[in-house]
Amino acid sequence: MQSYDFKSIEAKWQDYWERNKSFKVEKDSSREKYYLLEMFPYPSGKIHMGHVRNYSIGDALARFKMMQGFNVLHPIGWDAFGMPAENAAIKNQSHPAKWTYENIDTMREQFKKLGLSYDWDREIATCHPGYYRWNQWCFLKFYERGLVYRKNSTVNWCEPCQTVLANEQVVDGGCWRCDEPVQQKQQQGWFFKITDYADRLLEGCDFLKGSWPDQVLAMQTNWIGKSFGAEVDFKVKDSEETIRVFTTRPDTLFGSTFMVLAPEHPMTHGLSRGTGRESAVDAFIQKVKGEDKISRTSEGGEKEGVFTGAYAINPMTGQPIPVWTANFVLMDYGTGAIMSVPAHDQRDLDFARKYQLPVKVVIQPKDGDLDETSMTEAFTTDGTMTGSGQFDGLFGADGRRKISEYLEAQGLGKRTVNYRLRDWGVSRQRYWGTPVPIIFCDACGTVPVPLDQLPVELPLDAQLGERGQSPLKTLNEFIETPCPKCGEAAQRETDTLDTFICSSWYFDRYTSPRDEAAAFNKSSIDYWMPVDQYIGGIEHAILHLLYSRFFHLVFRDLGLIESKEPFQCLLTQGMVIKDGAKMSKSKGNVVDPDEIISRYGADTARLFILFAAPPVKDLEWSDQGVEGCFRFLKRVWVIVNELLDEINGMSGASASDIELKEPLNNLRRQTHVTIKRVTEDIQNRMQFNTAIAACMEFVNHLYTFREWWNAQKDLSENDRRVLREALESLVLLLSAFGPHIAEELWSALGHSQTTDKTSWPRFNEEWIRSDEVLIVIQVNGKVRHKITVSENADEDVLKAKVQDEPKVKEWIEGKQIKKIIVVPNKLVNLVAV
Repeated sequence: MQSYDFKSIEAKWQDYWERNKSFKVEKDSSREKYYLLEMFPYPSGKIHMGHVRNYSIGDALARFKMMQGFNVLHPIGWDAFGMPAENAAIKNQSHPAKWTYENIDTMREQFKKLGLSYDWDREIATCHPGYYRWNQWCFLKFYERGLVYRKNSTVNWCEPCQTVLANEQVVDGGCWRCDEPVQQKQQQGWFFKITDYADRLLEGCDFLKGSWPDQVLAMQTNWIGKSFGAEVDFKVKDSEETIRVFTTRPDTLFGSTFMVLAPEHPMTHGLSRGTGRESAVDAFIQKVKGEDKISRTSEGGEKEGVFTGAYAINPMTGQPIPVWTANFVLMDYGTGAIMSVPAHDQRDLDFARKYQLPVKVVIQPKDGDLDETSMTEAFTTDGTMTGSGQFDGLFGADGRRKISEYLEAQGLGKRTVNYRLRDWGVSRQRYWGTPVPIIFCDACGTVPVPLDQLPVELPLDAQLGERGQSPLKTLNEFIETPCPKCGEAAQRETDTLDTFICSSWYFDRYTSPRDEAAAFNKSSIDYWMPVDQYIGGIEHAILHLLYSRFFHLVFRDLGLIESKEPFQCLLTQGMVIKDGAKMSKSKGNVVDPDEIISRYGADTARLFILFAAPPVKDLEWSDQGVEGCFRFLKRVWVIVNELLDEINGMSGASASDIELKEPLNNLRRQTHVTIKRVTEDIQNRMQFNTAIAACMEFVNHLYTFREWWNAQKDLSENDRRVLREALESLVLLLSAFGPHIAEELWSALGHSQTTDKTSWPRFNEEWIRSDEVLIVIQVNGKVRHKITVSENADEDVLKAKVQDEPKVKEWIEGKQIKKIIVVPNKLVNLVAV
């Protein structure tokens, strides 16, 4: 018998799959489709164990579905635009395109070494003009529908780098690249009107319940942030101006003792003029410009503010209340102004205590009175209105409704719905991205690039500035272009598009990736979409997944697609942990997949990553666990090869009407039990770890069975068929997790057709039934042994048998049995002291 030479085996089958295009797939209306997709990777240079986990999960499911007879689409591509390429280009004095394409080549080879079942003919890279042409097409189609506009907005701006930064790229008030202070700046930019789809996105969350993780749906629902309340106008004292606020708690209006405006609010600066507070307000506004929005609104962030010197009139009490400006109020939510009710909002209470502002209780709990002078925790739930004039005694929703009706009747406000969701700013002042397909003409204004002039190509001969400044603004050959309308000299837009646009529809492009006439072919997308199973990290729960759903809804409205949602089912896999922390270069705890593959093989790497934890849980890396999986594969190799001669020439299933010797009957039972466990663990629960555990248990049983088999002299052809079925079933079950070794053993078993073209084994319930049951034996509540006994065995006989087991005697020796608890057909627990 040859030894398990994983290197030659894996190279052999990877070459076979590539030469034969084994996983190439075409639309076939006669077959049921299954679209399996993992979130495509950024080509960062080399894959890491997080990649191995994500793509091994997907590949196991893809192979399982292929063998079940589905027409499986399992594509791969590269999310290739973005800032990391620019940073690497600056560091290495290279070009983002060169760096990106070299990384794609490296990672493609690594993926192939893992034996992943991709249809490589569908490979895409979002930085290729053949792809981003359709990003621009999407932009223009959205523009035609009134879903795109340009406006001034407040952005995080780094002056040295000459670029806008996302909130996540501001670290301690400084630029993550150069550490220079970040400013808040008003700047023109392009926006997608995702807010027009807020309600439909929420409705989709209800539709996806049960097939998406509850946590993801909750995160999206909270991000959209639909809230019912009222807009209320507070008149500025001694002025004709009014400050409009949105509140979800109009029943607390009588308790509003001050107001707070965002520093960016258009009235903040003006209200302080002539009050003696001008310099303090101006200095505060300037200070807040250097703070990022995340730290401003975080629970642990310092809440700071200044009095503007102005007062507003509480519309319910008629009393003047001071108007402040504070860092925790943003223009991005509501109206950029809030009425502060410190007795009933914890943030307001903390702010009031810090700046010695009044607190007034206007909602009392059922079981006591609140003391506004000493309270340290705001009462934020429903209660009975008090100190609210004619509305005293009203409770909760009834009070909110009556106050809202009063505001509308008096012309002081109106009931309304507000959303936390804001329109999607898609402009980026960076080079390595999709050029915005817009031209500015002095005569014609803003002019979309005609569709037949797409793509607007990114010039690849451009060089980045020292700190990543986009060169597009300085390239006259790019900027200068004739106006499509009047033919006069005009200028191109030099902003590029947010890279999230690339990932918001790439799954659609996979359905017809080489179509040059359309972003996707209608008949292909109607056949393949939606994605049946999407797999990726929960860190994408909001932005990528929400934007993808938004794009899908717009495509539906354009009549381009029929399915209701882009992703039918979603699995968010856990992280790979080592030494108690997520693997990262900075922590020095990274495990290189290439080293694992070189030492143990791709099948071992895949098997361990699937066996070590359920997919949705974090996985703790274990060198011993990897070695254990390698030993298991060697045991599979040995047992199949040792028994090969015993079953040569055998074909077909064993006869069901011939009585078998008990060891053979038990082998057949264990075969079908294992098939059932693995099938249901994958299909119903996506629990690959328990599926693999079932295979390991079955291999243990085969080793025990081998001893009996080798001692037999009179084995029939039917007996050998039972054994053949067991070995073939094991190999086919393992092919989802360790495809290389499975193909090699399947070939050794005499098959010319590969496992992915072979039907998944089916279990027979009749052969699973047994007159025996497995009894778990516990000593003082801890599992110490397991035995097989006749079903419904006599309780006294069972107690005696358990106590007579050698492995049980080890745990009760020298102890007194105080009690024996029997759960029929399941468990025996000995209480020993």
